[in-house]
Parts: sequence; C-alpha cells; structure tokens
Amino acid sequence: MEKRFTYRSLDYCNLGLIEYGIAWDIQKEIFDLRLQNKINDVLLLLEHPHTYTLGKVADKNNLISSADYLKRNNISVYEIDRGGDITYHGPGQIVGYPIINLKNWKQDTHLYLRALEEVIILTCKAFGIDAGRNPKYTGVWINDRKIAAIGVKVSRWITMHGFAFNVNTDLSYFNGIIPCGIKDKEVTSLEKELKQKLIIDEVKRTVLEKFVEVFGYDAYNKKEIEELKSILVQ
Repeated sequence: MEKRFTYRSLDYCNLGLIEYGIAWDIQKEIFDLRLQNKINDVLLLLEHPHTYTLGKVADKNNLISSADYLKRNNISVYEIDRGGDITYHGPGQIVGYPIINLKNWKQDTHLYLRALEEVIILTCKAFGIDAGRNPKYTGVWINDRKIAAIGVKVSRWITMHGFAFNVNTDLSYFNGIIPCGIKDKEVTSLEKELKQKLIIDEVKRTVLEKFVEVFGYDAYNKKEIEELKSILVQ
C-alpha cells in the first residue's frame, strides 16, 4: 500500500517579553483552537518578567525565597498544571511553548520530551556548545550544569508548556529556589558558557529552525502578535 503523505505546517509567533499569566491564557486559548483543529500547530517563543513557577507535583519547600525577597525583586509566583518541580523564568531566557498535536507526529510523551531536549542540544551546537542529556533528569545539560529546563502538559495528545532555555539569563535568581528540586547541580547559560551576551532574536531563529527540523515540519509561517490575536477572536 502506498504511504500517504501528510503536509505539516507550523505557525510561529515571537511574543517578546510578556507577563506569565497573559501567556498562560494565550496558551489555553490556542490549545482549545488546536484541539478543534481550527489552526495549525503553534510554537510560541518569548521571555517572561521575573517569575517562579511550580509544577503540579512540585515540592513547595523548594521555593526558599522569603516574601520580602519576592517583593523586593518583583518576582511573581505561579502554581501551574505542567509536570516538573519549580523553575525560574526571566528576561534573557527563551521560553518555548509548543501547542502541537502529537497524533500528527508521534503519540509518545517520552519521545516528545527527548525531542524538545534535542532542539536545545542542536541549538547549543550551532553556537559552539557541546550540550547533552543527564539520564537521571529531564532537561539539557553541559556536564553537570543545567542550561534548559523542560516541563510539559499533554492532554488529548495536544501539548502545552514546554522549555526554558537560559541564554542571557541573570542566574542569581535561581538562588531563590532549589531549581527542579535538584540540590547538587548548577545552572548555566549560553552567556556564561561563551563569556559574551547573545542577541536573543538570533538564538530564537536557531531554536525555530531546529524545532522545525526535529519535528519534521514541511514549512513554518511567522505570525505577528496581532495576527495571533485575530486567530484567537475568530
């Protein structure tokens, strides 16, 4: 029997710096539209203001910041519905939210996590950094230093949440938490490894290219925020 060819297209939107709660609401709306098959798969790339997020199985004791520390540093805290423990989001960190239908790719959450890791590993390689996996922990590592955290939600084979990739991140904010509940490992960033700041949009372009490659899309369409909003209100 001849194998059927399915054309797969990705819509990409660069949301810039956006408050966590607003981005979460956008994710939920896009999820509903994708579930109804009204839109293509979507990849959102963005940055957040200073934020700590706790996954649904997070140990709240891993938030070691005092209320005063949170207030002085203007850090928001969200308890959310992804997997994983606690992590930090902030300026200089690329956050990726793929809202994609795994039925059109591979119906395997484990392989999905490995594919997200591969996107970041290939991006690091493009910038001359040899990154890889740690068999004990999800995420992307450079030796014992974590450069990207991953936490997802998959419902009816549609994905939400995603990855947090440290590029020019101020790593001092990780001191307010026990990142991902791991006490004996460091966090790092592209800036720290390369000893220079990077242009965020250049790194985003590489992340996008590697995402398209790893997930086997035939094409992608760039969407401005205004276009995305018009999709949401249709």
